[in-house]
Amino acid sequence: RKQKKWHWEELRIAFQKRWRNLGCSMWMRAYNEQRTHQGRWCYGKTPRQTWEDSVDLAKEKMLAA
Repeated sequence: RKQKKWHWEELRIAFQKRWRNLGCSMWMRAYNEQRTHQGRWCYGKTPRQTWEDSVDLAKEKMLAA
């Protein structure tokens, strides 16, 4: 009887972790890729677009230094 209870308890915990991770990853995707930001350097772009646009600038700065 205890073994069956432990088994279901382990499954419940694993399901909760998976559900939480899925929710977190969905929120991160929406936050970084879909929602535009009004931040200092975003200029109405998404954070991902800002990051991708700045990669070339960062490489130029590193080569110049």
